[in-house]
Amino acid sequence: MFIKNEAKMKEDEEMFGECHAHLVMDGENYKHAVSIHEKGVQEDAVRRWLEVYQKMDIPFIRDGGDALGVSKKAKEIAWEYGIDYRTPIFAIHKKGHYGKIVGREFSDLKEYALLVKEVKRQKGDFIKIMLTGIVDFHTVGVVTSSPLQREEIHEMIHIAHEEGFSVMGHVNGNETVTIAAEEGIDSIEHGNYIEEEAIEAMREYHTIWVPTIATIKNLEGKGRYDDQVIQEIYAIQKERIKKAWDKKVILALGSDAGAYAVPHGQGIYDEWNAFCDMIGEEKEAMKQRLKTGEEEIKKRFSKDTVH
Repeated sequence: MFIKNEAKMKEDEEMFGECHAHLVMDGENYKHAVSIHEKGVQEDAVRRWLEVYQKMDIPFIRDGGDALGVSKKAKEIAWEYGIDYRTPIFAIHKKGHYGKIVGREFSDLKEYALLVKEVKRQKGDFIKIMLTGIVDFHTVGVVTSSPLQREEIHEMIHIAHEEGFSVMGHVNGNETVTIAAEEGIDSIEHGNYIEEEAIEAMREYHTIWVPTIATIKNLEGKGRYDDQVIQEIYAIQKERIKKAWDKKVILALGSDAGAYAVPHGQGIYDEWNAFCDMIGEEKEAMKQRLKTGEEEIKKRFSKDTVH
């Protein structure tokens, strides 16, 4: 099932880490995957996924969090598999907005601050915040759920930084990505439907962008969505990533492994293949630049980071 493809780095070269994954998910059926852990984290299931990453020579995983404690358990035991595992424990979203799938909610900034402290109590490595919805794969150009506003985004990032955490942001749409970068977010996850403004903001503020393009590319041919729509969404994101690359934005590989059609382990190989398709430059130079982005993530997204 998990077959390394031709883009695998050869022999003594180290494979990329996976800069965005969700071990709570299985790449096939979210409800079934979550049901396994609803009465408590099943360590055997967590170990099975860690074994996959170990066998596929993936030495680093940055999880996007979950509400059930799966990523926390993975962090506790990943060292046994030689894996450097980072997690926010759970993602944080505003009540009534997208994010319940991976975390806990707040109604006001006081409650948000308490959740940040809870991440610290549980020894999380960073904070993940949900600022927009997700791509609507039925309609080109649409993002589900309303985005948070600048003042709230500013305070959320500020509170997390004051507690010593870096901030990983689930963000789509040009305006919200631009705001998040300007307000000092450390990484943008997904970043669909951005324009020149957001690309320039990420470049200027040294924001790391993890586009998770495999979540789009791997949908083609699955029958869940119209392939023409998927191809159009992919073409848009492909163009934006190439522009960001040319503008020297910091980019890193993360596939959103565990999301539908993005298998654990294989996902990061799929992400690398998509980048090869999009960028079209000499592969060794691409590897070096993307590894530099990964190293920047390792440096920033640690409980030892000082803001």
